[in-house]
Amino acid sequence: MPPPTRTPRERWVAAGLEALAEGGPESVRVEALAARLGVTKGGFYGHFPNRAALLTEMLDQWERRTTADVIAQVEAEGGDATAKMQRAGLRTFSSELLPIDLAIRSWARHDPDVAARLKRVDNARMGYLRDLFATYVDDPDEIDARSTLAFTLAIGRHFMAADHGGRTEHEAVSLASEYILRPPRP
Repeated sequence: MPPPTRTPRERWVAAGLEALAEGGPESVRVEALAARLGVTKGGFYGHFPNRAALLTEMLDQWERRTTADVIAQVEAEGGDATAKMQRAGLRTFSSELLPIDLAIRSWARHDPDVAARLKRVDNARMGYLRDLFATYVDDPDEIDARSTLAFTLAIGRHFMAADHGGRTEHEAVSLASEYILRPPRP
């Protein structure tokens, strides 16, 4: 049995995700992560054969946490479709996960493999939205439009610098969400 390692694999992944969120993929360097963790870089190689393996593990963890884990948590709490969509959005774009998500979106612009991963994640998120909207909207075109608008609002609000007609950003986003999520008129 190998001796226990000082720094668990999960801490390397967490440190990598923090570095990614702060400075992009070029900030995810073994020496820098070792310094961040206060350990030598030798421990890294007990868990990962190379930096690429760490990056893959980071993406795997992000994907799981922002899709399967979020959906499982939201479904376990129950509620109607609107409440589920709101909770899914709050969890997916929480203060912990949002910086990672935005860094991965930026990274995907320059790396086709990351872009493919992001597309898979976004498709899973959109699929969940469509399923939830389908519980109270019958028109497939309206389901797709509402899902697209909701997802665009969740992502795009982080890139807007506009004023909101006397409202705070939170008030403006809440108002837009209410319109997107409301049941169709009879």
